Amino acid sequence: MLKKNYYKNGDSCRVWFYLPPEVNAKKAALVGDFNDWDEDANPMKVKKDGTFYTAVTLEKGQDYQFRYLLDGERWENDWEADDYIQNETGRENSVVRV
Repeated sequence: MLKKNYYKNGDSCRVWFYLPPEVNAKKAALVGDFNDWDEDANPMKVKKDGTFYTAVTLEKGQDYQFRYLLDGERWENDWEADDYIQNETGRENSVVRV
């Protein structure tokens, strides 16, 4: 799930990324073109209820591709993303529009 908070200056947006406890993972990371697909750049924190979350600030007026990496080996999309685009492996990446 995505939540967007636009800054008053209008140039950027703080985007919150959430994964429900039902993903059944011990750890999760947000990986996308905004962090050069670096699996270590945006580890997600866990709430007491098991929900994973993290936030990044992104430039307004752009589309960004991303996926979640669970337990260092399983890829998941955000099924409430703004869009989806096929990647080079033939699978889909989630897209957030800012």
